[in-house]
Amino acid sequence: MHDDLAASRETMVERQLIARGIAEPCILNAMRRVPREAFLSADLRAWAYADAALPIEAGQTITQPFMVARMLQAARLKPEDRVLEIGTGSGYAAAVLAEMVARVDTIERHPQLAESAMDRLRALGYHNVKVHTGDGTLGLLACAPFDAIVATASGPGVPPAWSAQLEIGGRIVMPVGPDPDHQRLIRLTRDSSTTYHEEMLDLVRFVPLIGAQGWGDMGGR
Repeated sequence: MHDDLAASRETMVERQLIARGIAEPCILNAMRRVPREAFLSADLRAWAYADAALPIEAGQTITQPFMVARMLQAARLKPEDRVLEIGTGSGYAAAVLAEMVARVDTIERHPQLAESAMDRLRALGYHNVKVHTGDGTLGLLACAPFDAIVATASGPGVPPAWSAQLEIGGRIVMPVGPDPDHQRLIRLTRDSSTTYHEEMLDLVRFVPLIGAQGWGDMGGR
């Protein structure tokens, strides 16, 4: 099974990532190293490298591999970066980030998910990741500023807390939109202490961003 999954992981990189325009070696190598099956329940591990989101605990999902790569490529990450991830989920994207940057703080609103993600990341030896439980829409002021903030949930707009916690030159990559069926993947770059530049990258569909500066308490991530 282990050899089969390793072969499937390489096929995923070749067919789902490289074939769709993911070209950065640091992303491809990180996704070659992280065992996605370790972030899934035993009954789903055979599908670890399917081109799809898959269910995890608390009614959430593990993001499709291509979308993880797409968002990380959009974030223009550098090895020395400090990154905040919103929506830890299984911990898979945090592990990919940990392969690429100096420090990852990741925040999850479901305590059950935060705890299991922390256990997985620790077991896999990722010591540059810290999992926090709380309202991700408020960011993580105690650890700010961040060079990049990446969110795997869609809000009505960029939470003001994130913009304020971004380093000058830093990037926020997140889906935004007026409702669950109409979302745009954007990159917001902080140009100075008072100015930001927003780019639209793609049309996407994500679970709702829940919290004080998101959609309120309505279920979701």
